[in-house]
Amino acid sequence: MSSVQKNTLRVAAILWLLWGLVHVLAGVMVLMNDATGGLQAVADGVNPAALAADYHGAVKGVLNQHGWNLGWFGVATIIGAAMIWRQNRTAIWVTGMVGGLADIGYLLFLDFAGYVNFVPGTVMTFISGAAVLLSFWVWFSTRSQGKVA
Repeated sequence: MSSVQKNTLRVAAILWLLWGLVHVLAGVMVLMNDATGGLQAVADGVNPAALAADYHGAVKGVLNQHGWNLGWFGVATIIGAAMIWRQNRTAIWVTGMVGGLADIGYLLFLDFAGYVNFVPGTVMTFISGAAVLLSFWVWFSTRSQGKVA
């Protein structure tokens, strides 16, 4: 692996670390709030007053499940970032699937719908996209050099 490829993986690892930390924090924020606060934390582009209501307990259950998913996505990408830093090529795929697929759902159902602010949400989508592209470039370029995955 060339020094350019190694440094590219380090940049991708740093991006995944940042993405993971933000998502662990987001998961904690959702889990620590009531249903109104959880919705306001996720849909930060919506007027908070529009989300204030006395929600059924099932709404809090769904939000808790979402918060849990945000948290484990974050932890998985943090672990993946450490492994990518160490040039583990399998971690490129696993981390890309966890973080990348999580952000596709965010992009489709929250970002495109206009329910979120550009910062931090859309920025995190750009960060995960950049991490996926950079690390996959390394994976494919080293694969073409005859390296085993």
